[in-house]
Amino acid sequence: MRSVIFISAAALTVASCTEQPGTPSDSTAFARELAGLTAGPPQTCIPSWPSTNIRVIDRQTLAYDQGKTTWVNRLKAPCPAVEPLNTIIVEPKLGTQYCRGDHIRGREPGAIIAGPTCFLSDWVPYRRP
Repeated sequence: MRSVIFISAAALTVASCTEQPGTPSDSTAFARELAGLTAGPPQTCIPSWPSTNIRVIDRQTLAYDQGKTTWVNRLKAPCPAVEPLNTIIVEPKLGTQYCRGDHIRGREPGAIIAGPTCFLSDWVPYRRP
């Protein structure tokens, strides 16, 4: 009897860690956020504003809101330490812009050292038609 209870408890624990059907992930919610917006031509650089932060959608997608435009940067590959709750550190080549090839790193909350370096790709603007 004891082993049945233990197995049941273990199964419930594992099941609670998996995404339940119908539960939107960050990427799904982001896709809904972009619904109805029109993608413009990719840009190599975009202006950066001191009061606006890059937000993480998933390990391979970043977004930057600038007025009525949402800029999306799809990295070439998933980037370690780029997670929704981590701080994103951008090391721009041009101080007032975020450009393709700029270095980014993620730092977990409470961590002193940031994760490995990854590189930005082109920025795609999404706007209302």
